[in-house]
Amino acid sequence: MLITGTFIDEISHDIPHQNWGPAEWEKDFQHMKAIGIDTVIIIRCGYRKFLTYPSDYLINQHGCYRPPIDLVDLYLTLAEKYGIALYFGLYDSGVYWDTGNMQHEADLNHFVIEEVWKKYGHRSAFKGWYLSTEISRKTKGAIEVFSSMGSACKNISNGLPVFISPWIDGKKAVMAASGSITKADAVSLREHESEWDEIFHGIHQSIDAVAFQDGHIEYHELEDFFTVNKLLADKYQLQCWTNAESFDRDMPIKFLPIKFEKLRLKLAAAAKAGYDKAITFEFSHFMSPQSAYIQAHHLYNRYKEYITTWEK
Repeated sequence: MLITGTFIDEISHDIPHQNWGPAEWEKDFQHMKAIGIDTVIIIRCGYRKFLTYPSDYLINQHGCYRPPIDLVDLYLTLAEKYGIALYFGLYDSGVYWDTGNMQHEADLNHFVIEEVWKKYGHRSAFKGWYLSTEISRKTKGAIEVFSSMGSACKNISNGLPVFISPWIDGKKAVMAASGSITKADAVSLREHESEWDEIFHGIHQSIDAVAFQDGHIEYHELEDFFTVNKLLADKYQLQCWTNAESFDRDMPIKFLPIKFEKLRLKLAAAAKAGYDKAITFEFSHFMSPQSAYIQAHHLYNRYKEYITTWEK
């Protein structure tokens, strides 16, 4: 299975910023295109006070900082130039992470969705939406909020596709700020199936695809969880993607590019389960030849060799 999409994590809180400008971003789009990436996803248009675009609503009403460059416009321009589809990720206020109040994210994003569509909806590369609020389990209010935000995106854009990228609450599902890399309490396969059956039942009319993050479970668990994910997605007529994490969760240093052997194992499991698409979190830091991490340069080379082998 080949990676054909990547998140763009420009507004991050746990990965060092690379301080790229338009020239570096264009070079990265060229590198993405060279390995077959046809989709980029802005993982979030803003996080707390920092923004990717000059949102009058968020700056005036919520005290966010005015960004020095409109990155959404830049990414759309580059996507249009290189024939790549762009999915727009919604705003993350941080309130949900602090309080568990998911409704707050929905309330803010209804204004953001309207503003963004008015500002960028006419752009030819604008091909869909990403609901940036992440969950792993049956979370209070999740069904209502995901349904509300997904429907708002689809209604304003004449049905453009919407996707989510939850994580599996496995052994490696620990907070980035934690000193540990594993935890004792992990979701069972049956719990995961039951909870996501209920969630999909409630939100399937408001989303089109689900891309479960693949890094929170052990490698020997991939086949079982991926099989369940695909069965559930098929049941509710959703596209089943994999979010093939290109960083390593098995090391105490958070986060470094993943060993290629591990990435290959995860892609093979997704292929065996019959997944529809593979995206990654994320190319620019962990796979790009111009990443701040030199290991990423080598991962790009190994992945190009993998593509060549696969094509043969």
